[in-house]
Amino acid sequence: MSSFAVATSVFAHLEPLESLVLPPNLSGECGRNRAQGLPQVAANDDRSAVVAWLARYQDSPATLASYRKESERLLLWCVYQHGKALSDLAHEDFLAYEHFLEDPQPAERWVMQVAQKASRSSRHWRPFAKPLDRQSQRQALSILNSLFNWLVQAGYLVGNPLALRRRKSTARPTKTSRFLPQEHWAQVRATIESLPADTPRLARQAARYRWLFSLLYIGGLRISEVCSSSMGDFYWRRGADGRERWWLEILGKGEKRRVIPATDELVVELMRYRKANDLAPLPREGDALPLLVPLIGGARPMGRSGVHELVKNVFRETASRLRALGPDHEAAAAHVEQASAHWIRHTAGTHQSDNMDLKAVRDNLGHANIATTSIYVHTEDDRRHDQTSSLHKLGWSVS
Repeated sequence: MSSFAVATSVFAHLEPLESLVLPPNLSGECGRNRAQGLPQVAANDDRSAVVAWLARYQDSPATLASYRKESERLLLWCVYQHGKALSDLAHEDFLAYEHFLEDPQPAERWVMQVAQKASRSSRHWRPFAKPLDRQSQRQALSILNSLFNWLVQAGYLVGNPLALRRRKSTARPTKTSRFLPQEHWAQVRATIESLPADTPRLARQAARYRWLFSLLYIGGLRISEVCSSSMGDFYWRRGADGRERWWLEILGKGEKRRVIPATDELVVELMRYRKANDLAPLPREGDALPLLVPLIGGARPMGRSGVHELVKNVFRETASRLRALGPDHEAAAAHVEQASAHWIRHTAGTHQSDNMDLKAVRDNLGHANIATTSIYVHTEDDRRHDQTSSLHKLGWSVS
């Protein structure tokens, strides 16, 4: 490690990408991998090149956040740990980086030390919430591979050092395990139903938790969709049978619109939540109020990290309740503790697939391909086993 990297590793404070200033010797302006000739981007240093790449994803907030996180981690590692510009990196450097992702040290510098996720402007902000497991490492390097491929195509770099990386073949799972079975989901609901509501503020908080989980589960929404949608996205229309049905129109991943059935249960929860916030029972067309109403004035929607933290609070509290029941509940507690908001979407897909036509589930969740929806069919194999056992027999005589 260079003397610069040692010095910065000990004394300097990590800055997120938007405020990061690269030292001249690590800016990449004279990187060994820089392409000669006329580039297709105006960037002349590594940070500007990364920002140009990220700008392509401005219309996909979730993708942008994920890609920014990985490119930011690499840039910070280059400056504060490795003492090389991103434009100087070779194949061997990425072997070292992969080990770093597995155990970012020193942890007090790289890993979040506070219980709640700190904002990017906070002095408590760190690039990592925890070390990355193998799957997360593969995902990180896959994103960086896309970055380097683009930098080569843009004429900013000569080659992609990640192209030389050995890719271990891993069978893609045909089923998802990141969901909550019915018994675990019941425990999560019990946590929400037992939230204190002794004061007006606590009552509004409890109502917000219940409404959020209703949206995520009944509607199968992503966090980004909860944050970007408003009350006015609910509407009703009269069907061919004369019945009035409520719907929720969502602008989802990839700027694709889909219409979700606002079930009778979801509409009841909507009315309950609006009543808790002293609002009319049902929204009107054009209502710009966010789906999650701020607790303290204003009408700005919550950020994705804030909503994510609300969900994690419920999962942590559920895990604590389960552990208090004794050691027999440790496995369930550990499983619930791992869960995130996206697990609720998987849980919704799994539970719907147990009882509904897969095409309906596909359209509810906004999947382009029914093969994606099929990962939620966890009962199919059990049913096949039972049918084979009862109907396909050889019939040896018993002696």
